[in-house]
Amino acid sequence: MLIINTGIRDPNFTYMTGFASGLFEGNSLIISRKGIELLTNSLEYEDAMKQRAPGLRVVKVSSSKQLRSLLSSAIKGRTIGINEDFLPASLYGRIRRAYGPRKLVDASGAFSNARMVKDQGEIDSIRKAARITKAAMVKIRNRLREGMTEKELAAEFDYISSSLGSEGPSFSTIACFGKNSSMPHHMPGNTRLRKGDFILIDAGARVQNYCSDITRTMIFKDNSNARDHIRKAEMYGVVKEAQRIAISMIKEGVVASKVDKAARDYIDGFSKGRYRGRFIHSLGHSLGLEVHDGNGLAPGNREKLKAGTVVTVEPGVYVPGFGGVRIEDDVVVRKHGAEIL
Repeated sequence: MLIINTGIRDPNFTYMTGFASGLFEGNSLIISRKGIELLTNSLEYEDAMKQRAPGLRVVKVSSSKQLRSLLSSAIKGRTIGINEDFLPASLYGRIRRAYGPRKLVDASGAFSNARMVKDQGEIDSIRKAARITKAAMVKIRNRLREGMTEKELAAEFDYISSSLGSEGPSFSTIACFGKNSSMPHHMPGNTRLRKGDFILIDAGARVQNYCSDITRTMIFKDNSNARDHIRKAEMYGVVKEAQRIAISMIKEGVVASKVDKAARDYIDGFSKGRYRGRFIHSLGHSLGLEVHDGNGLAPGNREKLKAGTVVTVEPGVYVPGFGGVRIEDDVVVRKHGAEIL
């Protein structure tokens, strides 16, 4: 198999090397039965040598001519597995033209399957990332102030998360005020916080390259409009109960789509269908080196849950022009149930 980084790392490069730091831009990884060989440059060589695990051979490449020679020797006339999910078409074409493989085979599914079930070290990293995000959610409450913008809240959240040990956000932090919370992927803007507003924060941290993904929804101070406040509290309660139902079902062997259906049926059936059709995304996704790290709790996923898989559980209710509620936690599938991270 061949993994080639572009200006960013292929997540499978990180998975196969375990490297926690370094850019390794344009570096190549050759994987065979003999072991793993990293073709790197002088910029990354020292970092690679410090981090390498047993079985990883690091080769310092001093010129583009040497790189072409090494890759040609490894690839020419052979069937080579590549990660088509990551590799740009231009680079794919260059490999075919310059190095003469007998055949290029998409190995992205094999990598995805290998990464789906986490070992204890991976789970511990996600757990730490989740705890950082949760602690930041608690701390940000003390930073809420009337008139602040969504952009300001997102920036302050990222600063708090970093100060608690995050290596960086696992995705761009989502912060929504008021009616904007009805849009699940609303990006922070200049909307200002007012009393009675929904506040929805969807954020994650990274630890040892592994991601967390947590969402919390709050109501800012008391609302003078009692009817609106009651409705918001009801929406929150519906989503919270849907999440409880879903988490109670999760265990090894359960079909993923059935968990989604249970949460969706509860929301759709609440109070004679008051929120029917207001849950507009899947219940959750797999979590790991990427925020979306494989299949998850989706309506069309007929796969059975495997022990050691980490998934998000994030039901939501969204009412355009009024607001939305989403509650999201990260859980590990275990043999007899779910462990909330």
